[in-house]
Amino acid sequence: MSKVVFITGGSSGIGKAVGVFLKNKGFTVYGTSRNPERFPDAEINLIALDVRDKGSIAKAIEEVVNQEGKIDVLINNAGVGITGPLEEIPAEEIKNNFETNLFGPIEVMKAVLPYMRDKKSGLIINVTSIAGYMGLPFRGVYSASKGALELVTEAMRMEVKPFGVQITNVAPGDFSTNIAAGRYHAPLVKGSAYEVTYGSTLEMMNEHVDAGSNPMEMAEAIYTIIQNPNPKIHYKVGAFMQKFSIVLKRILPDKVYEKLLMNHYKL
Repeated sequence: MSKVVFITGGSSGIGKAVGVFLKNKGFTVYGTSRNPERFPDAEINLIALDVRDKGSIAKAIEEVVNQEGKIDVLINNAGVGITGPLEEIPAEEIKNNFETNLFGPIEVMKAVLPYMRDKKSGLIINVTSIAGYMGLPFRGVYSASKGALELVTEAMRMEVKPFGVQITNVAPGDFSTNIAAGRYHAPLVKGSAYEVTYGSTLEMMNEHVDAGSNPMEMAEAIYTIIQNPNPKIHYKVGAFMQKFSIVLKRILPDKVYEKLLMNHYKL
């Protein structure tokens, strides 16, 4: 029997690329979308799921288990971007970001773990971000939510190992996807103390996404991880300098690293 893969956020971007790639490799793939009816020509099975809704999560997991009898691999890919000066981002938008990027993936893991425990096997791959390794200006909320998921993964990995379940993180850099269209942008406010610096940084961020790597790189990386019987705790996928920035943060004095970031963002 082929392995059953469950991917949150499988209708576009990285999730779609991973789902189609794995299907072509012979896996049984289920992707999710809040509105699957909007994708009648989807290349993989799409079922309804909103990671912010525990009832929706339980229903989606149950649907796949009833159909296939198991879930071998969970890929927690659903996520949302957010930009803006922390001072100007509404509290409800910060909460929504954490609901989607942190609490949602935790609830999906909690829903799938009993089935994996029952089979004494399973793999959970949490898609985080290289931005989660550092506090980036005007992306502080996003960095925090993805960084928190990295740490949650480290902890849960040790908790579930005795049950035969593996958990790992994959942190992508900038990929050419539609994430910029779907993320929350704090509006550029005329006369704001951040008008100039936030405006120029926002332009730069959008350019990085447009010039980002092909999502197929993530698909190949995740396929390799699934094939590995003993995956590492952390994986990084992206341009060399993006991955190297994590190494620099580890070895440079804090203020030197901060200066590098500020120079990069022209602050």
